[in-house]
Amino acid sequence: MSTVLVTGGAGYIGSHVVYALLDAGFGVVVLDNLSTGVRQNLPEDLSFVEGDIGDKPLVAKTLREHGVSAVMHFAGSIVVPESVTNPIKYYRNNVAQTLELIDACTDSGVGQFVFSSTAAVYGQPDAVPIAESAEKAPINPYGSSKLMIEQVLKDVSHAFDFRHVALRYFNVAGADPDGRTGQSTPEATHLIKVAVQAALGMRDRLEIYGTDYPTPDGTCIRDYIHVSDLAAAHVAALRYLESGGDSTTLNCGYGHGFSVKEVIETVKEVTDVDFEVRDAPRRDGDPPELISNASAIGNTFEWAPQLDDLKKIVADAYRWEQGL
Repeated sequence: MSTVLVTGGAGYIGSHVVYALLDAGFGVVVLDNLSTGVRQNLPEDLSFVEGDIGDKPLVAKTLREHGVSAVMHFAGSIVVPESVTNPIKYYRNNVAQTLELIDACTDSGVGQFVFSSTAAVYGQPDAVPIAESAEKAPINPYGSSKLMIEQVLKDVSHAFDFRHVALRYFNVAGADPDGRTGQSTPEATHLIKVAVQAALGMRDRLEIYGTDYPTPDGTCIRDYIHVSDLAAAHVAALRYLESGGDSTTLNCGYGHGFSVKEVIETVKEVTDVDFEVRDAPRRDGDPPELISNASAIGNTFEWAPQLDDLKKIVADAYRWEQGL
């Protein structure tokens, strides 16, 4: 089996993909600066390099020494409200540093690349569910930074022997069902993590940011995908590239959504805890509704959801949080 470099592999999604790759028999080396990642969430004997994706000599050395044939790229900044208040950080981490990574790949002859993109590239869509062909009009620097790299990958794929899959995630949640890894960033802003922390008494309350959106209950609606299903999609994307598949960009979601209030009620039901919930003003950069049209991914390579159940997602997240 080939060896894959996973950037940001000690982070939430990256660590799940590492285990999925190992389970599938791939060789794995992780590059992570541990700014938000947690080394303990990975196997002790895993090949691990601490450093930045923008350090081109380090990346080139890692690719060469480990005989890497493909890269999966998760390293970057991901908090939408922070991107609005600190855009320079997002363009530096998500664009400038990623350019150095891609440059190192082309110099080293690594021609298979799986990119962690986002539904935030669509901004406030005219219609849902959202197909890949929908207008790309991000409303925050996070989404803009990801869309820029999607364009870079297209251009690089035309210029070099370089093929890529960009996966546009919707809302990722849950934890490894086997308990090997989960969302470990203490200040994470993901709704389900915050809600289970409230259920465990780690937060004194949960705030709903905006109850006046044009949705049935006034709160934002999102398409939640179990992180282990998402990890499986990355393995499928890699196999697609290895079999000669053309560069492509695909949505990764379930095709249906839940409102913030519906998620909170599910967390209360699963945990059997009635924690305090307060209304708060809207946050900048939050569209009312994001639901994927997820038909293309299943038609492009062998992937189908196995964990499409909000209660399962919440239960796995809750069990992980209890163990932290």
